[in-house]
Amino acid sequence: MYDVIVVGGGHAGCEASYACAKMGMKTLLLTMNKNNIADMPCNPSIGGTAKGVIVREIDALGGLMGIVADKSHFQIKMLNNSKGPAVRSLRCQADKRVYPKVMLSYLESNSNLEIKEALVEDLIVDDSKVEGVVLDNKEKIYSKEVILTTGTYLKANVLRGSESIPSGPHGEGRSNLLSDNLKKYGLNILRLKTGTPPRIKKESINFSVLKEELGDDTYLTFSHDIKPQYEINKQQKCYLLYTNDLTHEIIRKHLKESSMYGGYVTGVGPRYCPSIEDKVVRFSDKPRHQLFLEPESIYYDEWYLQGFSTSMPINVQEEMVHSLVGLENAVISKYAYAIEYDAIDALQIKPTLENKVLENLFTAGQINGTSGYEEAASQGLIAGINASLKIQGKNSLILKRNEAYIGVLIDDLVTKGVKDPYRMLTSRAEFRLLLRHDNADLRLREYGYQIGLISDEQHERLLQKKENIKKLQQELKDEKLVINEEVKKIFNKYDILIPKKTISYEELLKRPEINFAFLKNFKEFSYDADVLEQVEILLKYKGYIDKAYKEAEKLEKIEEKEIPEDIDYQKVRNLASEARQKLSEIRPRTIAQASRISGVNPVDISILAVYLKKEYNKNE
Repeated sequence: MYDVIVVGGGHAGCEASYACAKMGMKTLLLTMNKNNIADMPCNPSIGGTAKGVIVREIDALGGLMGIVADKSHFQIKMLNNSKGPAVRSLRCQADKRVYPKVMLSYLESNSNLEIKEALVEDLIVDDSKVEGVVLDNKEKIYSKEVILTTGTYLKANVLRGSESIPSGPHGEGRSNLLSDNLKKYGLNILRLKTGTPPRIKKESINFSVLKEELGDDTYLTFSHDIKPQYEINKQQKCYLLYTNDLTHEIIRKHLKESSMYGGYVTGVGPRYCPSIEDKVVRFSDKPRHQLFLEPESIYYDEWYLQGFSTSMPINVQEEMVHSLVGLENAVISKYAYAIEYDAIDALQIKPTLENKVLENLFTAGQINGTSGYEEAASQGLIAGINASLKIQGKNSLILKRNEAYIGVLIDDLVTKGVKDPYRMLTSRAEFRLLLRHDNADLRLREYGYQIGLISDEQHERLLQKKENIKKLQQELKDEKLVINEEVKKIFNKYDILIPKKTISYEELLKRPEINFAFLKNFKEFSYDADVLEQVEILLKYKGYIDKAYKEAEKLEKIEEKEIPEDIDYQKVRNLASEARQKLSEIRPRTIAQASRISGVNPVDISILAVYLKKEYNKNE
């Protein structure tokens, strides 16, 4: 018997199984094909706006995605570097051949983790408690907890035009029975859709007419623990291109031939990552749409046409691609497709990612209605952590909205549910100034240490970093710059306004035009770059950060007002009928979570708060 069985070897399954095994659980990872572990069926990148912060958070907690990305990418850059720290985020081009191999090596290095190729078609359920899984050969495997991370494989259909093929990504087999059996146990099943663009043969691309997109000339890492594994001047190039009038004309002419507009799709597609035909229809005023050509691996010559996802028939895809400047003679090595699949209703999931209907069942990734590798990996990590903590008889790890993007993601899922595949956006996080790329370890590494995913050595480095931040802050306060003639020359050299009198380094650094690089003209700072970055951000944005912390404190107070699990909302008089129905269905843990439910208004929250005080806090 196993402690935990993880079903599915995608990004969620990898993080879940690794976390469980590292926390001492006897873990079994079941996957249909071991060669597809940590596969990237779509975009060959890790990170991106908001998503890059999630990867940093995964790493801070002790997960794998960040370190594996660092060891397998061939280009990396910081997005929004010219903007404020709240929106900065790392994105790398991961090698689709190397990334899975590095991930598999980490999984196989843990003696608590066993990997087996098998197809799961049912759960072993007794009195609404999951006790294991049933394979397609009817073999039963027992465990204390099961984590489903099935990706897009549940009753998957690949779609191009009117053609619908029962298949997972890459033409592999799909899971035909599992979602029907989940429905039998009382889980609500949704039908969702995603898609992928065509792949182009490198030698058929005219790169000379395309704009180069280079990696950054500064060394960067997702991981807080390893040094850069690449050489800046050996990064691979990507290229920028655009759709044009001819492209749009072809799409409009053949619109009814696409799976989506021809009525062949039953699933709901992602709102924030639409197909190219959807972009042309929804944004008809735009004369062009931005696309990128990105190499998928340095070991083969397929290039990914980012932003050109489509469900058009093959012959139309040929016309569309050849209409693009630089791709007039392109050879398509793999045609785009849409894929629809079954997912479960996220409103039936607890904030721990355990299911409300079936005890001991956890779910993570696209089965929960999300899109994206990073969203999946973060859920897999949290599901693995909480499944293990449950076995250990310890309190669950539930990250708050002001603590992590992961907390925002999960809270959104379990509180609001999904109608289309959920994608993390910076705008979803109301405390994004607190949830920055640069402070993920300061926010979350202590949690990782407490649950056993962060080592003593890693924790010691965290404590040293915190101490160094304090020391540097005090130094800047205490030490002053005397304005003499020599100092004035340096200010004039950089065309920076000269202070009128002796000034502390702290006051100087608050000025927007001054940074540590400039201050080094007057003083040596023997601290790591991440310490300097942290102190500079805390000083320059102090007013905004303090305001955000005050707002977060207000939320914390509301979060502390827990709602008893046994509450009967039918007894709460004067609640609006929609509020009563939504509260009964979602069963929020706190007043704060209740206030975020669509259809529950401030008046309903006030009525609920009064009821709780009257019925449950009579002695207050």
